[in-house]
Amino acid sequence: MGIARKFAEHITGLGPDIMTEEVNRWALYGLLDYMAVTLAGSDEPCAEIAGKVLGGGSVGQSLIYGKANRMSALDAALINGTASHAHDFDDMNNSMGGHPSAVLLPAILAVAEEIGASGKEMLHAYIVGFETQARLGKGVHMHHYEKGWHPTSTMGTFGATAACCVLLKLDVDTTECAMAIAASMASGIKSNFGTMTKPLHAGLACRNGVQAARLAEAGFIGSPEAFEHSQGFFEVYNGAGTYDVDKVFDGFGDPLDILDPGIAVKQYPCCGSTHSAADVAIGLYDSEGVPLDQIKHVDVWTHPRRLKHTNRPDPKGVLDAKFSVQYVVSRCLLEGRVILEHFDEGAYNDPTVRSLMDKLDAAPHPDMDPESYDHYGAEVRIEKTDGTMISERVKMARGRTTSDPIPNDKMKAKFDACASRIMSADQVNAVYAAIQSIESCGDIREFAAVVENGDADAVQAAE
Repeated sequence: MGIARKFAEHITGLGPDIMTEEVNRWALYGLLDYMAVTLAGSDEPCAEIAGKVLGGGSVGQSLIYGKANRMSALDAALINGTASHAHDFDDMNNSMGGHPSAVLLPAILAVAEEIGASGKEMLHAYIVGFETQARLGKGVHMHHYEKGWHPTSTMGTFGATAACCVLLKLDVDTTECAMAIAASMASGIKSNFGTMTKPLHAGLACRNGVQAARLAEAGFIGSPEAFEHSQGFFEVYNGAGTYDVDKVFDGFGDPLDILDPGIAVKQYPCCGSTHSAADVAIGLYDSEGVPLDQIKHVDVWTHPRRLKHTNRPDPKGVLDAKFSVQYVVSRCLLEGRVILEHFDEGAYNDPTVRSLMDKLDAAPHPDMDPESYDHYGAEVRIEKTDGTMISERVKMARGRTTSDPIPNDKMKAKFDACASRIMSADQVNAVYAAIQSIESCGDIREFAAVVENGDADAVQAAE
C-alpha cells in the first residue's frame, strides 16, 4: 500500500467519535487563539497587500476576517492564513515543528462557509488536520527543518488538505489523490524568515489545502507514489536516511497529538525560538528589576538550533525584530514584557532598547547538544556594574505543551488585546462568546456573521 493511500485510510478513519470533551476543549483553545491573532493581523501590510492583489477579481462567500468583504474560498484561505501568521503570535506544535492552526483554520473556515458546515464539522476537520500534519512532522524529524524547509507551510499543506477532505466528506480514493496532489504543492523556505513572505507561507499552505481537496473532488489525479518514490516528497524534501515513515503511522490518532504534546500557545508576539529566553528575562525583571545604568553586560544562551534564525543583533525592520533574541530579551529586561506594540513601526529602534542590545551577546548554550530534541531551553545572565552576577535558566517556555498551558484568564487577555486592535469592546465580547458556543452552531456562516458585524444579532441576518 502506498503512503498516500495510508494517509487517506487514516484520515477517513478518524470519525466524529474522536471528539471527546477533552479533545473539543483543546480544539476550542486553538480556535480562540487563531481568531485572536487573525483579527490582530488583518490590517498588517502583508495581509493588506494580499487582499489588494487578490481582491479585484475574487468572488465568493468566504469572509476575510477583520474586513467587510468576501472572496472565494481559495483567496480567503490565503489572505486569512497570511493574516493569522502576520504577528508570529499564533500557536505552535512540537511534533509538527511549526504553527498548526494558522495553516488549518483559514482553509477550514473558508470551505465551511461555502458549504454551510456546522461548528462540530469544522472542529472535526481541524482535529484530523492537526493530527495529519503533526504525524508527518514526527516522520521527517528536525532534519526537514534544518535543511531549510519551513514546516508550518510544508507540513501545513498536508494538514490543510486532510482537513478539507474531511470537511468535504471525500472518500478514501479521493483523499488519496488529494494528498498526492498536495505533495507537489508543499513549499516554504526559512531564508524568508523575518520578511512578509514568512506569513505568506501559512496563507499558501491554506490555499494549497483547499485547492488540492477541490481538485481531487473534481476528479484530478496524483501519483499514488508521490511520497515514497525516489523523486517523491520524502527523498526530495528530506533525503535518504533522514525520515521514518513508521513514525508517521504508528499510533496515528491514538493518542491524538492535539492532546499530547498538543497546542503550544504563544505569550509573546515574536518567534517562538525566543520565548524561553523571554521567560527568563521577564523572571529576572520581576525578581531583580535591574535598571539599565546598573547593567554592564548580558549573556543569552539558547539551543544552537534556535539561535540559527534568532541571532539578529541589529534588526533592520519590524518583522526582523520578531526574530531577534537580542531585541526580545532587551525589551523583557527593561519592561518585564514584550507586546504587540513593541513591534509597531519604528519600535525596534527605541534608543533605550538599542543601548541595552549593545551590551548583550547571544551564543549557543555549551551544555545543549546540537543534535538533541530537548531544544527549547534558555539561560540569561546579567553582569551588574558592581561586579555581581545574576542568572536564571528554563527548560521550556510556558505554554509549550498541554501539561503547562497558558491559563484561561491569560488566554482571554490575549484575545482581548488582539481583537481590540480592530474592534470595540462590545464586538470583542460578542466574538468571544460566539467562539465559546461554536459546537452548537448549525451553520458556520452564522459564526462568520458575528465576526463580520461584531454582533450576536447578526446570526438572524445570516439565516
